[in-house]
Amino acid sequence: MMSTSSPLRCRAIVPADLPAVSALLSVGFPDRPRAYWDAALDVLRVRETPEEYARFGVMLETGGVCVGVLLQIFSRVVEAGLSTVRCNVSSWYVTPAFRGYATLLVARAVRHKEVTYLNVSPAQHTWPILEAQGYSRYSDGQFACLPALSTKAAGARVRRYVIGEQGFEPPLGSLLDAHTRMGLLVLVCTHRGERAVFAFLPREVKGVGRRVAQLAYCADTASFTRFAGPLGRWLLSKGLPLVILDARGPAPGLVGRFFKDRAPKYFRGAHAPRLNDLAYTEAVLFGA
Repeated sequence: MMSTSSPLRCRAIVPADLPAVSALLSVGFPDRPRAYWDAALDVLRVRETPEEYARFGVMLETGGVCVGVLLQIFSRVVEAGLSTVRCNVSSWYVTPAFRGYATLLVARAVRHKEVTYLNVSPAQHTWPILEAQGYSRYSDGQFACLPALSTKAAGARVRRYVIGEQGFEPPLGSLLDAHTRMGLLVLVCTHRGERAVFAFLPREVKGVGRRVAQLAYCADTASFTRFAGPLGRWLLSKGLPLVILDARGPAPGLVGRFFKDRAPKYFRGAHAPRLNDLAYTEAVLFGA
């Protein structure tokens, strides 16, 4: 039987810990089956991770028993020629008897000053906690729209991206390849010499069903607004009439509704993330 008087240790998760970590997460998040966590941890096990950072995240251990977990997804991103590291902090749970030590996990997890930390799926009761930890919102809610009704960019051509396609150099080409392999709808839109790429994550939403696509990646939200019509009609042909996107308010020029405080997103660090760039986050990797 575990004793709360045993020495408590906070350390990086290693492969041998994965069964115990999965078991604890299935207790902490009972709406997710054990198979979900096994699959999520397997994704972290095989994906490319910057060498100097944790592959899985951190854990609390006492008496050889895992009593706390915080998963981390580190990625190196390049924008405008600047290479930075960001970390999606995910799936934080500590057993009730050790809840008072949860701050140890946080302190260990966010110790890299050069990293931008993201929380893209915080539970509502954790919002004040995140703000106390130095996080700020970069998305205030979600906008649900019917992009096929947009009349902009008439004549634009939309097609699916093909893995290994020429003309998309790294890191963009690598990102598009990876997200196509993960099952996202990666689309290329061309119009009057302009080219833009978008990645959509098919979602199931209560009351709507599986007729929803979430905008998971684009160079900027304005490009989605500009090409919403042709993109929406392509998605509609695949049975996905509704698109949801992260937003700070209503999106001008699109027919839809803004839901404030629905799935807000937070960051901590020097480099604020772009709206609707969920590349390599849990939303994409875990299907969260």
